[in-house]
Amino acid sequence: MAPSKRITKYGPISKLSLFGNPTVFISGQAANKFVFTSTDKLSSQQNQSSRKILGEQNIFELSPEDHKRVRGAIVSFLKPESLKQYVTKRDEGVKKHLKMHWQGKQQVKVLPLTKTLTFDIICSLIFGLEQGTRKDSFVACFQEMIEGMCLKASAKVRNMVRGLIHEKRVELEQKGASPHQDLITCMLSNRNENNEEAVTEKEIVDNVIVVMVAGHETSAVLITFIMRLLANEPAVYVAVLQEQEEIAKSKPSGEFLNWEEIAKMKYTWRVAMETLRIHPPVFGGFPGRL
Repeated sequence: MAPSKRITKYGPISKLSLFGNPTVFISGQAANKFVFTSTDKLSSQQNQSSRKILGEQNIFELSPEDHKRVRGAIVSFLKPESLKQYVTKRDEGVKKHLKMHWQGKQQVKVLPLTKTLTFDIICSLIFGLEQGTRKDSFVACFQEMIEGMCLKASAKVRNMVRGLIHEKRVELEQKGASPHQDLITCMLSNRNENNEEAVTEKEIVDNVIVVMVAGHETSAVLITFIMRLLANEPAVYVAVLQEQEEIAKSKPSGEFLNWEEIAKMKYTWRVAMETLRIHPPVFGGFPGRL
């Protein structure tokens, strides 16, 4: 039953069995406030099926202390000073994608194409992988894991991630890698007070998979709904187009975007935020047990 239909039939609070477990379903602003302000009362916990796919050490399963440590390692990579270096590179990748899959087409299927685009970006940001057979193999296993929630495919993805971790560790030890060149390298570079790796290999594997799953699907869905909004709202489309064209005209032809120009996309950002409000890619979660 869809969440909206369940709320209409049973109200914002109801009991059910979910994945074989007794569950309380809560919805609404008050419910969200309760969940997000009760971290001392609620322990984060996914259902057993998701836990097997994502791993026992994923950020949703960790204790408050471990959650803070692992989250800190992930967030350190997402700071503006780290992301600035990716803007030009990703702009180049997006332009190549549009030229290959969109330009000159009378009709396109937006969601599948945006999934391809977002996975290309994720492979670059997380693993430092660009186009090639290795990335294509990663895509195939990842898609199988997501679409079928397949343990066999999950095992293949984990083995690939472990291989990349070992390569990145060697690169760091040989001083040949920047700590912020990708997420795995950044997490490996985090050190505790004893100058030891602050995040274990198992935690890196499990949380890299979480980031892959979360970033891939949600970003693709958001872009798809933005495209739908622009198609259905001519005034919004014109305003977004005008903002983008003004930025394009202010720079030499052929030059890629930079961080400062992205910061100028005020109206485009508001459109994205409103789209997220109306069509959130994730409709719910599993906050855990009291």
